[in-house]
Amino acid sequence: MRAIVVGSGAGGATAARELATRGAEVVVLDAGARFVPFTRRVGATEPLRRAGLLGSERNVSRFIPAYRTARSSEDLVLVRSIAVGGCTVVSCGNMVRAVEGLGDIGLDLTPEFDELEARIGIRAVPRERWRPLTAGMFNAAREMGLDPRPTPKAVDMERCTSCGLCEVGCPNGARWDSRRFLGEAVRAGCAVRPEAEVKRVVLDGGRAVGVQVLSGGRLEMVRGDAIVLAAGGIGTAQVLRASGIAPSDTLWADLVLTIGGRSKGARQLEEPPMVWFSQRDGYIISPYLDVLSHWFHRPWRSVGVKDRVGVMVKLAEAANGRVLEDGTVVKPVDEEDRERLRRASDEVREMMSAAGVQGPFVDGLLHGGHLGGTVPLRREDVDGMRPSILPPGLWVADLSLLPRSQGLPTMLTAAALAMRVSRRII
Repeated sequence: MRAIVVGSGAGGATAARELATRGAEVVVLDAGARFVPFTRRVGATEPLRRAGLLGSERNVSRFIPAYRTARSSEDLVLVRSIAVGGCTVVSCGNMVRAVEGLGDIGLDLTPEFDELEARIGIRAVPRERWRPLTAGMFNAAREMGLDPRPTPKAVDMERCTSCGLCEVGCPNGARWDSRRFLGEAVRAGCAVRPEAEVKRVVLDGGRAVGVQVLSGGRLEMVRGDAIVLAAGGIGTAQVLRASGIAPSDTLWADLVLTIGGRSKGARQLEEPPMVWFSQRDGYIISPYLDVLSHWFHRPWRSVGVKDRVGVMVKLAEAANGRVLEDGTVVKPVDEEDRERLRRASDEVREMMSAAGVQGPFVDGLLHGGHLGGTVPLRREDVDGMRPSILPPGLWVADLSLLPRSQGLPTMLTAAALAMRVSRRII
């Protein structure tokens, strides 16, 4: 069997590894280039940042070429990583079992979670590697009854230098990313083609038989017996729509809002991001200095990186987004979600104040980077792990399958979904 896997993030790389190690001939196609991490100190950008010369968040790709940002509404920025490794190469390395809504459709991914956690190696950041203020906020959260706990991570702490910049790429190879699974797939015979953008699925007699690819300025067809889309909630939906298959207008993004305060000499970037988290009703809070907001958000401009303190709210929101054929996204933030964000932000401000963080407390950029829900599984789909809208020969193996926004890190769940799908293919 010849399998074409579109995308190389948590879903695509897991699918490629599973298929290749089980004897399939696998070709991975990724629209992005080989990933290069940002290796300069954030402080080097301070003069330009303070002067407002970095521009808007659209310029982030000048620092990290993999990043793509787009405003899906007036105040919501959607963030993607277009590179070999997908979003895993710019993740914080958090490995949480995000399962909101899966019980409702009868999907239990426990075996896949167990296997992936053992294979990847999950651990928390030791308390002695936390900054003092982060430990203080943890204690304040505990005293408020927020039940904070260390975040399970895929980070080798012996190699980690505590640069605090997991989300712009790890130059030391301390943080796991999906390229490790790609490496295993390649050793099993898989071919990986970067800068190969899949435009549409080719159908013959109602069956998927290949993909049309733009590579080196030329269009070509790559044939396969199984076509596996794992290009993310936006990319997968875009390819489907271009192929005459309508995705669901239920895109979700997991809203992220970082509240910024200040504390002299906090040096929050001298620890890994999100070393602890508190899981609330539909959202989490976690210490996190948002680099996007620090570089590009005008209200954050007055505080330097050494004194800035950030705490994230990651919120599960309404699945109400639509992906158009050209990749444009329409994703409003409804008033109910705005009110939930306000309440969560108030909770964060109270916790930060109790830990000695000073105001003014300023909201960062509202953005979303966990994109899914555009090809949601339903109960009747779970046995075969194929949504009924897909023609024979076509599969999806990413967060597009996840019906609901999670308000949690989703990398582990994307890999678990792909593992289950792959084992249905072969």
